[in-house]
Amino acid sequence: MAKIKHNNFIDTVDTVFSSAKDQGLLHLHAEGTYLNGRTIKIKGSEMLHFGTTGYLGLEQDKRLKEAAINAINNYGTQFPLSKTYLSHPLYAELESKIELMYNIQPIITKNSTLGHMAIIPTLIRDEDAVILDHQAHWSVQNACQILKLRGIPVEMIRHNNLEMLEDKIRMLSGKSGKIWYMADGVYSMYGDYAPVQDLLNLSRKYPQFHLYFDDVHGMSWKGKNGTGFIFDAIGTLEENIVVVSTLSKTFGASGATFFCSDRKLREKIKTFGGPLTFSAQLEPASVAAAIASCDIHLSEEIYEHQAELAKKTAHFSTLLSNSSLPLVSENDSPVFFLGMGTPATAYNFTKRLFSEGFYLNLGIYPAVPIKNTGIRITISAHNQIKDITELARAMDYHFQKAVEETGSSNEKIRQAFRMDISTKRTSKKQQSELLNIEKQTSIKNINKQEWNKHLGTHNILDWGGMLYLEKTFSNSQDQTNKWDFFYYIIRDQKMQVVLMTFCTFGIWKDDMLSTESVSRHLEEIRKTDAMHMTSKVLSIGSLFTEGQHCYIDESHSLAEQSLRLLLNKLEESYNSLGADMLILRDFEPGFHWDEMIRNQGYFRIDMPESCVIENKNWPSIDNYGSLLSTRSRQHFNREIVPYEKFYDVQIKDCLNQAELERAYELYCNVKDRNLAINTFSYSREVFENMNSCPNWEFIILTLNNSAEKDFIGIMFCYKNSGIVYVPELIGMDYNAGEGFNLYRQLLYQTIKRARELQIPRIDFGISANFEKKKLGASIKPKVAYVQARDNYAMELMQTLQNETNIPRLSS
Repeated sequence: MAKIKHNNFIDTVDTVFSSAKDQGLLHLHAEGTYLNGRTIKIKGSEMLHFGTTGYLGLEQDKRLKEAAINAINNYGTQFPLSKTYLSHPLYAELESKIELMYNIQPIITKNSTLGHMAIIPTLIRDEDAVILDHQAHWSVQNACQILKLRGIPVEMIRHNNLEMLEDKIRMLSGKSGKIWYMADGVYSMYGDYAPVQDLLNLSRKYPQFHLYFDDVHGMSWKGKNGTGFIFDAIGTLEENIVVVSTLSKTFGASGATFFCSDRKLREKIKTFGGPLTFSAQLEPASVAAAIASCDIHLSEEIYEHQAELAKKTAHFSTLLSNSSLPLVSENDSPVFFLGMGTPATAYNFTKRLFSEGFYLNLGIYPAVPIKNTGIRITISAHNQIKDITELARAMDYHFQKAVEETGSSNEKIRQAFRMDISTKRTSKKQQSELLNIEKQTSIKNINKQEWNKHLGTHNILDWGGMLYLEKTFSNSQDQTNKWDFFYYIIRDQKMQVVLMTFCTFGIWKDDMLSTESVSRHLEEIRKTDAMHMTSKVLSIGSLFTEGQHCYIDESHSLAEQSLRLLLNKLEESYNSLGADMLILRDFEPGFHWDEMIRNQGYFRIDMPESCVIENKNWPSIDNYGSLLSTRSRQHFNREIVPYEKFYDVQIKDCLNQAELERAYELYCNVKDRNLAINTFSYSREVFENMNSCPNWEFIILTLNNSAEKDFIGIMFCYKNSGIVYVPELIGMDYNAGEGFNLYRQLLYQTIKRARELQIPRIDFGISANFEKKKLGASIKPKVAYVQARDNYAMELMQTLQNETNIPRLSS
């Protein structure tokens, strides 16, 4: 009954990436016949390169190049054979030299992504469990999906949240063998670190706790022999720690390495680790380049490289600390992330730097939350001190310009990244003096006629309907049914309404629009932890209503400015309320200001479609079938009309106490069964207030000639001023109605009642589109725009969706 179209995560990512591509900032091509590391040519312009992950610049070292050339001449471009059978002649030397660097035998893989896919399914046993840092690299998270096929628990925590991590350890400790925590050593976007010493302390406290580190961004520029951040931090590789590192990026070659102190485990992975067995081995040129790099790492020269890079990194850090630029994470890594807040500011800033001759990377959703869009700058050995100084100067100048041109501020950006705002630089005020915004917290303070003119013709949004919502949800004792209301009216200087809307602030389930399988999984947890995976949400409209919640006079010359002003005010409320998410809903696809909203730090998602019947000239009910398509008419004549005779239909304005209890029971039947749109159940107060409100009425169906004395179906309907009829909620006795097409009959009796009242529009709500369409409903697609503090909840929902869709292997 409640099947809905769920939003596709890939579509959301594609929308964000497409916007950046259209701006000319992603999927670019380097040009020219020669690369030197310091500069790069893009679209005919020579630019200083601040986007590499080859931090020591070894990929341009003459010795590595010559070694690769000689290997091709001696051994060919590749050695097309699985390494399980036979390694080409250079492999043994590479393995020997890496062992000298680490004092541990390595496993060498084609790259780190294939390495994780080879290692993780072999390393993790069926009795084990996994906890992921939600910013762990995609390749690690993707490899962990394989574990779910075997029923291995894979949990996720917020980034570097040790309290949450310890809670997960306690939860898993009684029912798991080893508990593996998977994290990056140096995180690729912000350049921040895993809290290694704290993690080691946890491993001592909980003997089951094991650590899996991906340290590809910590390699070479840190540690003895350039063995990386993690080895520098841990000293000795204990049996409860494994590390994946790289021969690419800073190392200057290709491939990845795996280290563990358990010899048997190492041999098991090497003997049969998926891609290690079935994938091609590293090309001779890559192995030869890696050997040449090993020679550098095993000499004193590596420390000269590290010192030179550290000098340049420190210089850049000093320049940034003397500016007003919002550096998100202060540390000594060569990765820097400047917060821009909105995509619009990031696009503007990046294009400004491009035009000045500086290439740097855009950091955008899903790598970071959409409101935490920013710029990733990497410092390498190729960069000269004067280049770095000039970059810092250009960034400081253009940052303020970009902020002002996109209507942002240093304060807003720092707030988005939860940074100290005491040192902010004041930017020009963007609010137009041509518009005035009025904010109210009750519909009682708003003129009834004015409200009804602009928003009151939709759903249950007339003045009386809003009064019902406030009475029902403002003072609820149940926190899951308690909402704060905010009304915004924006007028021009002539006091003409340009924009009008209302918002609610309350608790939502994070899986509200996830698949039913995800919600079933989470509802089991909520039996003991009712608030598990919930968020505080500030949203246009409310969970009780759907349709047009925001009126904008699109013909007005200040329409776009009014929307920008609203977004600014909503963001202020979002921050002051401490909300986790900010949601703008329900807009039609192709909304006029779609791009502007997305560039202000929102991503667009598909909402469940609405079902609407509109008919200004109702025919006689006997001829209703004539309005339907041939196929729908056949359904109507076969599945609807013949079953009407089994029911006694009553329309009631008020229910007695026994009827109200029965109505609530039937509502709960439907709610408990319907997880396609997973909201909190409404309290009895919702229905008691309906009973005392003159705009509500109840369509009640009782079986004729049945031992069942109570009614078995009820539709809770709102009459909006003779304009809209809204069957808001439904209740059914599934057992008693079996075989009598109860749901379809409730839909049909709702249509008959709207015709009887001569109300030209029925808002049939969301879900069960197929059934409603067969009765003449039009399907109206809707979109929403979402902003979140972080990606944790969304990424976890996606992970759970993947997990619940995986077919289980039989034992």
